[in-house]
Order: sequence, then C-alpha cells, then structure tokens
Amino acid sequence: MALDQERVEEAALRILELLCRQGSVSAEARELDETAELTEELLRGAGFETRQLRVGGGPAAVYGELRGRGNYTLLLYNHYDVQPVGPLELWESPPFEPTLRDGKLFARGAADNKGEFAVRLAVVRALREAERELPLTLRWIVEGEEEIASPHFDEIVRAHVEALGADGCLWEGVTARLSDGRASVAVGFKGMLAVRLDVRLLESDAHSAAAAVVPSAPWRLLEALASLRDSDGAVRIDGFYDPVQGATEAERQAIAAASETMEAGLREAVGIDSFIDDLTGAALREEASFRPTCNIAGIKSGYSGPGFKAVLPAEASAWLDFRLVPDQRPDKVLALLRSHLERHGFDEIEVTVMGTAESAGTSIDHPLVQRVVRIAEEVTGQPPSIIPRMGATLPIITSLQRHLDVPGVAAPDNPFYWGSRAHAPNEHIRLEDIGHAIKFTHSLFLNLASPPSRLLRLASSRLRRASTWF
Repeated sequence: MALDQERVEEAALRILELLCRQGSVSAEARELDETAELTEELLRGAGFETRQLRVGGGPAAVYGELRGRGNYTLLLYNHYDVQPVGPLELWESPPFEPTLRDGKLFARGAADNKGEFAVRLAVVRALREAERELPLTLRWIVEGEEEIASPHFDEIVRAHVEALGADGCLWEGVTARLSDGRASVAVGFKGMLAVRLDVRLLESDAHSAAAAVVPSAPWRLLEALASLRDSDGAVRIDGFYDPVQGATEAERQAIAAASETMEAGLREAVGIDSFIDDLTGAALREEASFRPTCNIAGIKSGYSGPGFKAVLPAEASAWLDFRLVPDQRPDKVLALLRSHLERHGFDEIEVTVMGTAESAGTSIDHPLVQRVVRIAEEVTGQPPSIIPRMGATLPIITSLQRHLDVPGVAAPDNPFYWGSRAHAPNEHIRLEDIGHAIKFTHSLFLNLASPPSRLLRLASSRLRRASTWF
C-alpha cells in the first residue's frame, strides 16, 4: 500500500506542533494532566480504545489499543514529558512555541520524544484511512515520567500485564537516518543512578571575610566530588568496576561495522575538536557503549547573579548521574558511594536518590532484532548501524521484560539526529527526517504483520524499490 507521503508528513507536523505547545516538564510537575488528556484525545481520534493508567501519586500513563486483522501484536512505547528548558536565555525562540526555521522545527520535546509519537500516529491514521483496518494489532503506552527515570512505570506495568502483552515492542527510537544514509538500530541502554549531594556547614550565609576561620560548604563539596573521579575520568569508588563485563564478540563485531557518522556528528553537536584520550573509530564507539560514567550534572551554591557578592555560602549541592553497564546495579553503586564518602571523611554530606534504572536490552541475535534489521536494510538499501548499548538510559525496558517478557528494540522511526540538542536549549528536528521516519514506520508495520517467511520472500522486491523511498 503506497502512502501519500506529503500528506502524512503534514499530518505528523500538525500533531507534533500541538504536543510541543504543552509545557509537560515532569521534573516540575508541569502541564502533565493536560498533555495526557491531549495524548488520549489524539489516540482516540485515530481509532484507539483508550484509558488512563495511574498508580500512587504519579501522572497518568495513556494506554490505547487498536485491533488489526493480523495475528501480530506490537506494543509501542513513548513518553509525553520533557526536560526542563533552562537556561531560558539561550533559546532563540520560546521553547513551547514551535518555530520553523532553516528547515527545522524548534521546540522542547520535538526530538525527545514527541516527534516519534507524531510520526507513528500519522502512519496509523494513513493506514486506517486507506484500508480501515490495520494489518496488525497495536497497543500503545505513553507515560509522563520518563525524564525523571519513570518512578511509577514498573508498578503500572505490573498492574496491567494482560493489557500490555505483545509479541514485540518498539521502545523510544534512536534516529530515522544517519548522515551516511544508513538507519540506526539500538538494542540496549545503560542503567543509571542519579543522586543529589547536599552539604550545609553554617546556619546562614556569611560575609566572605569569615572564610579565614569559617568552613566553606562549596569547597567541602568540591573536595568530595574530586574524590570520586581522577583526571583521566576513572571512577575512584572502590568496587565500582568489579561487576563490569566487556562487550561480547557479537557486540564488538556490530560496533566495528557501525556507522562512522556518530563521531563527526557528536563532535559537531557538542563543539569539540577531539574526544577524551583522542578516541576515534570503533574504540570510541565501544567506550561510548560500555564505559560506565560518573557525571556532574549540576552544582548550586552561593551567588550567581550580576556583579559580585562577597558571600561565604552556608550550603552547597551537586547533582550526579552514574551511567551503568550490564551487571552494575544502581542499589549496589549507591551503597558503594555512601561507603566511599564515609571512608574519606565526608560524613556530613547527605546523599538523596533522584532516580535509578537497570541496564537492559535485547540480544542482537533475537528474531525481532534481526527482523527489524532486515526491514531497515530493505528500506534504505544499506545495512543498518547497530548500537549494542546506548550511552543513554531507558528505564522502562527492565519493567517490560521482567513483567511481560516482551522483546524490544529502538527502531529508526524517530526524526532525531545527533545535532537535535535534546535536553539542551534550542532542541529541534530537521523536517527532512520526518519523511524518513514515516517511510520506515510504514514499512515496519506492514512487514511485521507478515509471517517471517513471507518477509524474506518480499525482501528482494522491496530492496529494488528502496532507492525511490529515500
């Protein structure tokens, strides 16, 4: 079935603009109910039976089901929440007023993750308009807490196992198309431990003249932070690396065969000339996938306004995230962190957990992964670039696998690229990537509805048409 490509792209853009006007910042508990209502309305308008799933005090996860004629059931995962926008002054246009500029759409959430939702929904609408019935059954869950590590998602899944059951799952996608024309497929994500360190040494701020005889909270915090990592980036916490396993041979082969565009794209996106230790090529990609990290995400203390204020701050705080590889557990790393601070005399520093997630993924050899890889190759005419483990974290994977035993993959159906500036000011997508994401999603839905044997028979004919799709 052929798509009216231009019409579907316009529909996806309209959906995306609607969603991006919602300031659904989960860290600030902002506009989450309103965005959940809009998400449910959009799903219902496309024919889904919907309901809102709530547990505890968390925002609603929107659930939808649309039955199709085929036997295959696919679960789609997305999130409607977004990151905070600050620093606001660095935005060239208001973050929640979608703005078209230079062939791009600028708005918070455009790349992470509302663009992918819009693409998927636009394709569903087009398929239903053409055939009235989907070729497969879709179940969809769209949550509102992914950007704060999905604290209620596990409980939601555990309470709705039957509704969420599926043959396979599409997680949040990676990219629609790399700059060399290849698709990107990710099969695993790192885990995470996010914490805040707080130290308060004085009852109130003091004049900085007192620094000669009065202790400094920010200096004390900096000493603690310096104890966690050396100048080469190695984490100094005893036992931190003990459970770490290196890449398997299959993963190393995938890394060696992966696209070289990640290197230039990331370097350009962050504005650097070289990476740590001058890493390049496969060595760079392996470090990105399998090196655990200790990152300072933010520091707050004292005065940072215009001019100068002679102050000795009473307190200081730092936000850290540890990205963890297989066999590193967040609870174990937390215990090691607390022990490290105590052993080095930083007893006064309070540790507060902000979020946790396990490292999780699907084997490269899994039939679903291999099927998605074949579809991506048919669509682009090139073998996809397989990422064994993304440096980012997707907390929901462990819950889906633990409670549903459903395999999943991050497919190239997200109009996102290395320069999209997700989590940063001026987040955006390129309009051209919407079309690429639509073409892959359309092909994926049709092919997953077919038995694998038929898929293989169709491969050669689809490959001949691939050059007309991109």
